[in-house]
Order: sequence, then C-alpha cells, then structure tokens
Amino acid sequence: MGLDDALIFTRVVECHSFTQAAQSLGMQKSTVSRRIALLEERLGVRLLNRTTRKLRLTEVGQAYYERCRQIMLDFAEAEQAVMQLQQEPSGLLRITAPIEFGQLFLGGVLGQFMRQYPQISAEVELTSRDVDPVEEGVDIAIQVGQPHDSTLIARKLFESGRRLCASPDYLAQHGTPQSIDELSGHRAILLPQDSPRYWPLLGEHIACQRVLSCNNITLAREAAVAGAGIAGLPLMISEEAVQSGRLIELLPDARLPVGELYAVYPSRRFQAMKVKTFLDFLMASLPRSSLLEPPGAGLLTSHP
Repeated sequence: MGLDDALIFTRVVECHSFTQAAQSLGMQKSTVSRRIALLEERLGVRLLNRTTRKLRLTEVGQAYYERCRQIMLDFAEAEQAVMQLQQEPSGLLRITAPIEFGQLFLGGVLGQFMRQYPQISAEVELTSRDVDPVEEGVDIAIQVGQPHDSTLIARKLFESGRRLCASPDYLAQHGTPQSIDELSGHRAILLPQDSPRYWPLLGEHIACQRVLSCNNITLAREAAVAGAGIAGLPLMISEEAVQSGRLIELLPDARLPVGELYAVYPSRRFQAMKVKTFLDFLMASLPRSSLLEPPGAGLLTSHP
C-alpha cells in the first residue's frame, strides 16, 4: 500500500494533474484523488494545495516528493539489475556433484564456462551424498538417480552402463566364471545401490560373498585392480583399466543396472540465467560415446 501510494503521489506531482496521472496509471481520476486524500490523512499532513487550475506542493509535500522520487529511482534500478542478470550470466553459481564426475568432467567444463562468462564465480562441493538444493541453497545438485522430492526438477545428463570386472591376479587365484551361475560364491565389491546378498544383475538372484561395499566408485575400481574381488563398475570408470589389462571384463552378456546422472534444481519458472546457461553448456560439453548414452527423456519432473 505504501509503495503504491508513493507511486501515485509521484505521478500526480510529475504530471501536474490528477487527470493525466490517472490516465498514465490506468486508474479512475476519482480513485487517484481518493488515494491522495487517504495518504494525507494517514500522514496527518497536507501534501498538495489544489485549485481547479493547478496543483502546488506544500513544503512538507516537496520533501515527501523528493524521498518518493528517490525510492522510485531505486526501485527502477533494482528491476533493471534483475533484468540484466537474466540477460548475461553472472553471479555466484553453487554446485554439488559426485566425486568422480567432478574429477573427470565437471572441473574442465566449469573452467571453460567461467572463461566464456567471466562474470561467473563458483562454489563446488564434491560429495557422495544426495543434496537438497532448496534446503542447502544450491543452484544445481548433480546426483545419481532422480530425487525423491517431486517439487524438484531433474534433468538427465547421461546414462552409463556397468560391467563385471576383476584383476588377472584375482582370476588366477579364484578362477574365471564362465557363466552367470558360476558367479555364486565369488568375492564381491559392491556399490551403495547394490544388494548386499546378490550380484547386481537384472532379472537374476545369484548369491555373492560380499567382501567390500563402498560409496566411491574409484575406490571400488582400485580395490578390484588390487585383487580384492569382482566389481560391477560403470563403463566410464573402468574403461582405462580394462584397456590397459589391469582389469578383465567378465561375462559381457550379463545385464547390470544402468546408472543415470541427473542435474537437480528447484524450478524452471523464473530460472536464473546463470543456471540455465550452465546447464545447457554442460549438456553440450559432455562426451558422447559408447560409454555414455545421451539422455532420452530430457527434462523430467521427479517422482517419489
């Protein structure tokens, strides 16, 4: 109410007319006149001396007008500043991401983005936990799988298949399984999404001997390279070790769950330019190969 009254009063003074002020504001002249009268009554002062031909500010009215005019200028500058933020990416970008994704991809992509948009600064936390972007004040939370909160927006970045791998030393000591059934009893290195009792195979329930479970894919890979057991590793994490012979792929026809990586953020409505631009930049920068499948679903509203 106060800001509206200040706007009406300022417009009346600058138009030197109730009629012209009402027209510029899209209001009835009687409404403008009543609002000024109520303003004067609330302040307990006369702001304008009125005649049938002109308006004249009182001394108090002049002082009030100068303050109101400054408020209107500040308000216009604030709106302009917000509009400029939506035209050119700028400001602080807060991101969380899985450790491996951050190390392999995010650092380089973010560096290129900040070079292209020098008004951007960034805070990044690499973590294995799921982050609520609203609760923690994060612009973009990159995570494995969709969030449980249906009010959040989840944009699929890519899918990564998994393969069963073991080191040559492990296979020399424990034997190489030639079929899915022969996995039974083998030593298993498991990730958080895996069952503690069964191998992570789609449509199969083959018992495993869990020797290690961890929430870090790189740790699981290195444990497998060292001979601790068989691991179901994402293709992008295990590829170099397989190519170099440090790991051997087992049972290539075995079907393992696909890992999906999502960018999660609060809302598409009035989305900050820095967030929208970075998400598009990230999507365009991700490598496309047999190790990473491009997203097929695009923007998805998450489901519990």
